[in-house]
Amino acid sequence: MIEDRRNLQKVSMAAGTIMGIYWIFKFIFFPIGMSMPFIMLVFGLLTFFVPFIGYRLVCLYRDKYSNNNGSIGFIHAFTFCLFMYMYASLLTSVCHLVYFQFIDHGFVLERLQDMLQTVKDSPLPGTDDYVKQYQLAIDTYSVMSPVDITLQLVSQNMFYGLLMALPTAIIAKRKIKKEN
Repeated sequence: MIEDRRNLQKVSMAAGTIMGIYWIFKFIFFPIGMSMPFIMLVFGLLTFFVPFIGYRLVCLYRDKYSNNNGSIGFIHAFTFCLFMYMYASLLTSVCHLVYFQFIDHGFVLERLQDMLQTVKDSPLPGTDDYVKQYQLAIDTYSVMSPVDITLQLVSQNMFYGLLMALPTAIIAKRKIKKEN
């Protein structure tokens, strides 16, 4: 049992590193996509594939590294997923901090304000509530330090990781029936 826990932690770190590198690659498209809508579509598509990659990594752990002959329970799979997303979030947070501390220089905030101005200038009815909420979000974002933004993104990634871990663990669990 202790060996299984060590293996769980070791493999979830490796899987979290793979997922974190994928998230960092995906994040590169975010600021570029703020100016180019097609690139934002690429970012969205890459984000869409995150749960599928997570499922594949859980299945790889289940089939090759879990020491349970291809069998894994819900709690075991759920724990692996949580650890994997936690490690991925921590690795990605380094990238986020570097970007917002040294590279961004208000670029994302400017793009958000441009998007808000576009919505304000549009003749669409019913956008007043949307504009107020968006303005509040921009005002909040504008006073946040790079560390605050990074911590916000870490907590967001962990929350979404928790949400993705539930269905992934349900789908990935497998009991091997013993032959008599």
